Amino acid sequence: MPAVTIKPEPIRVLVTGFGPFREYKVNPSWLAVKPLHDTTLYTTPGAADVQEAVSRPVHITAVMVPTIYTSVLSTVPGFHARPPVLPEAAHLESALPPPPPPPPEGYDFIMHCGVAGRQPLRLETQAHKSGYNNPDATGALCPCVPGTQVRGFGTGYEPFPDILKTGLDIQKMKVHLDSSGVKGSWVSDDPGHYLCDFIYYCSLAQSLAAQEKYSQSKPTPVFFLHLPPVDEPMNTEQVTEGIKRIVEWVGGQL
Repeated sequence: MPAVTIKPEPIRVLVTGFGPFREYKVNPSWLAVKPLHDTTLYTTPGAADVQEAVSRPVHITAVMVPTIYTSVLSTVPGFHARPPVLPEAAHLESALPPPPPPPPEGYDFIMHCGVAGRQPLRLETQAHKSGYNNPDATGALCPCVPGTQVRGFGTGYEPFPDILKTGLDIQKMKVHLDSSGVKGSWVSDDPGHYLCDFIYYCSLAQSLAAQEKYSQSKPTPVFFLHLPPVDEPMNTEQVTEGIKRIVEWVGGQL
């Protein structure tokens, strides 16, 4: 077997969960994401045909995002800034210790999580620009695109198409989850036209905008994971393990 070394420079990952909404006083997505805050994982070593398999540390920062359209619009662009900007006192509101300073050159991977129906993990491939007709946790509707009755992304998002797709190979991600013991995940192309879809589109668009603004060779990978309510069928610990496996796998692709 090739020797395994650990490089000292960590891959920096931001993982978000949502705040309360509807019947969820504590959002299941936040229950699953919160334990990962300020933790370090290690990527799976590279392919066996290389001279040296390299395992790298992956440091995770977790942030709770309110289940509110305007909060997504005001918060997500900061995640993709250089350096990134996290919500002020977010760690206090979510009962977490302060995160380490964001990496000056930006996060290497940004993952968003949200709750859906009774199902295993749902791996989302794309997000929609419009069609957000359901009220958020405050009862507010998504803003309309200026000059229209269409609810969705307007000013600042004009250059982006109706659908944005992640650049990650989600089918290979599913294979990795299956092989690592996280069974039952499935690939989806419809994140639901609600806050989950909304934050996914916003983050994908901001990743592309940052690529151009900061002259990056490629955009920061962005991914959205739908997870079930607690024990329907997975418990929180199982969902957290699934998130870990995804982060480790993506880190190994960087």
